[in-house]
Amino acid sequence: MKLLSIASGSSGNCIYVGNNNTSILIDAGISKKRIEEGLSTIGLSLRDMDAILVTHEHADHISGLGVLSRACYAPIYTTIGTKAGIFSASNLGKIDEEQFVTIAAGEDFLINDISVHAMRISHDANDPVAYTFHDGDKHIAVATDMGYMTDENEQQLRGMNAILLEANHDLNMLQVGPYPYYLKQRIMGDKGHLSNESAGRALSRLVHDDLKHIVLGHLSHENNYPQLAYEAVRLEITMGDNPYNASDFDIRVAARKEPGRCIEI
Repeated sequence: MKLLSIASGSSGNCIYVGNNNTSILIDAGISKKRIEEGLSTIGLSLRDMDAILVTHEHADHISGLGVLSRACYAPIYTTIGTKAGIFSASNLGKIDEEQFVTIAAGEDFLINDISVHAMRISHDANDPVAYTFHDGDKHIAVATDMGYMTDENEQQLRGMNAILLEANHDLNMLQVGPYPYYLKQRIMGDKGHLSNESAGRALSRLVHDDLKHIVLGHLSHENNYPQLAYEAVRLEITMGDNPYNASDFDIRVAARKEPGRCIEI
């Protein structure tokens, strides 16, 4: 299986997961042009997509969905609440409702030969989910906008070979930064985002011999730096109650506005 971050950050998100037979996009919070450019780096086009999975209805995850849906008539998988949020958005243009496939948090479903689990998450959206992908003994997770890591989340993220996990903000940068108080409280709250340290602590409990790749995603432009996220997560893994050092793993930070290097497991 392959994992490619086309864009991941507070200003827009789109991730690719697939294998030789199946191609899936997770979210469309950037332009169709940028998605096409990202897919071209691994020799794919929109015509190759078998499904579009949406995590939730916030703009940084759906702003490009309208144009994308009209150019790429792949089925769009969402929860009922997310679908309602998409159709209440005023700037997406016409989207064919028949293109949607409704799923439920906690549900497993198949897209061709890839089994997908829609993982319930804590975020201030209608009915948000993250996704894990399974192809035989290969397992990939894309988990952002987590709020906090629940016991259920942690159980579902065990055994991954590659994981893209949110490391949204540095706590100190957020606390002393220019955001208004209510927004700071939202981001730090149980329905907001994982901090660098929270992501690192979670990963320190999830690392295992067959976890080959860790990608830190959904970084805030205002409240984080890639190097801060990278070093904070490495420290938590190395200092955590596990037998590993951070250097045992391929850890990288997803770029906000450009495709990363494709991971293959």
